[in-house]
Amino acid sequence: MNTAFSTSYTPYSAVTGSSAPARTVLVLGATGGIGGAVARSLRDAGWTVKALRRGLEVPQVVRDGMQWLNGDAMQRDDVMAAAQGCSVIVHAVNPPGYRRWSELVLPMLDNTLAAATEQRATVVLPGTVYNFGPDSLPRPHELSPQQPVTRKGAIRVEMERRLRQGVGQGAFRVIVLRAGDFFGPGAANNWFSQGLVTAGQPVRKVQQPGRSGVGHQWAYLPDVAETMKRLIERRQEWPAFAPFHFEGHWDADGRQMVDAIRRVVLRRTGETPRIVAFPWWAVTLGSPLVPLFRELAEMRYLWRVPLHMNSHRLTQALGAQGVPHTDWDLAVERTLVGIGCLPSAADGAPAANITANGMSPPATARKAATIAHDPH
Repeated sequence: MNTAFSTSYTPYSAVTGSSAPARTVLVLGATGGIGGAVARSLRDAGWTVKALRRGLEVPQVVRDGMQWLNGDAMQRDDVMAAAQGCSVIVHAVNPPGYRRWSELVLPMLDNTLAAATEQRATVVLPGTVYNFGPDSLPRPHELSPQQPVTRKGAIRVEMERRLRQGVGQGAFRVIVLRAGDFFGPGAANNWFSQGLVTAGQPVRKVQQPGRSGVGHQWAYLPDVAETMKRLIERRQEWPAFAPFHFEGHWDADGRQMVDAIRRVVLRRTGETPRIVAFPWWAVTLGSPLVPLFRELAEMRYLWRVPLHMNSHRLTQALGAQGVPHTDWDLAVERTLVGIGCLPSAADGAPAANITANGMSPPATARKAATIAHDPH
């Protein structure tokens, strides 16, 4: 067993497969931020990528190097059919925003687990910080107690419980990568693009949701996707249930992200955005009447107290391959370009220095009404 793991992990024993697992993956949620990023990363690494999407005019079509299948993650038959021949299922699908979570999240997961059981596949779940309550703060580790204080957190805990249960029955194996708030070129529904700035508009102000001096955890999508790819490709090395924490971009004082946005905008436009407070008063005022506002108010604690997950076990597991970590300003610049807040370099804007693979070396170096961190 890899030394990055505690002996309390369930060993992989009952799940069997060929000595050379097929490099075919089903990605549920491939039209979303993290699902799309993981799908592209695996595609670029030579995997056959299947993706389920509702409303296709034909049963299946190949686009962008991926096989798109008409189907709905809420329909078990659709998921079971799409998963045929897959050794990995990435479960990155969630209801949009915070709507109907209690009705849809667990049935969708159960469909994935049924398909994984039939295929003897590895389930990969983009995890969240919502699982952890105050008793595990400020530095929860992979095996910390999960006693959330929010309804959404309770659902995430139940998701992981069902995953563990399936592993214990020898039905499939699991990789969970827990990360902070997503940002990145393909991430449109999140705190960065709908809370700090407004996607599709020039950045004239940056809204600050957190308290001064309180750290916050961010996760750059391309880095998370590359990390998932590396974990997937070495999945036979991990225990049957293998949770990891992705440190990503830890904003220790709650100002690093805001300051990086201001630096990038100043360099690219010659103007420095002003900093304004996020309108939590509006969220609080609207909570009794607007379900989404109520959900946002529940998650406010993550902006009031620090929650810092480090990548120690992940770094140990990946070893020399490393954990990808893109420079703050480069990650922010690419995000602002990707969400339409800045022109691209092709439009005449100066480009930042990047490495050949578009990342810095591995780490050894809108509005409130529609904010949706997910898959978090």
